[in-house]
Amino acid sequence: MNKNIIIIGFMGVGKGTVARALAKKNNMFVIDSDDLIESMENREIKTIFKEDGEQYFRNLETKTAKWLNKHVTNTIISTGGGFFKVDGLNKIGKVIYLMSSFESIIQRIKAQTNYKKKFNKRPLLKDIDRAKKLFNERVSLYEAKADIIINVEKQNIDKITNKILEEIK
Repeated sequence: MNKNIIIIGFMGVGKGTVARALAKKNNMFVIDSDDLIESMENREIKTIFKEDGEQYFRNLETKTAKWLNKHVTNTIISTGGGFFKVDGLNKIGKVIYLMSSFESIIQRIKAQTNYKKKFNKRPLLKDIDRAKKLFNERVSLYEAKADIIINVEKQNIDKITNKILEEIK
């Protein structure tokens, strides 16, 4: 296994925020799987979903995972909410699951100044009831994929990153 750190969890849990803070503390690069897909496709995730559907997007995630495994090392990888399903995820790096309740995730998003943009960016959050059902379906799957589980609920970014650094050593 290479020295990548892969951050998984439900959309809006703070994967990107934690990845950037962790990268700064650990002097590593950080990349985001959704950003890579948007660059590769030259369009936003919501547009990909709208024009080509979820399955097409999931195929792009698989393509991205293969590229990451072959070309990326010593990097923190923030992933989209469903990226954990790709084959061979654990070969790419150490998988860290950021765990939180659905209610706390929604509160976290709503507390941000640009929260409407955050909701718009996530096509699967448009219907809160459907999103909660998806969250409930994924919790045990996230746990099963994770090498390390970090409870991020009511934790500040310093505590979260320190706990991750402690666990990966």
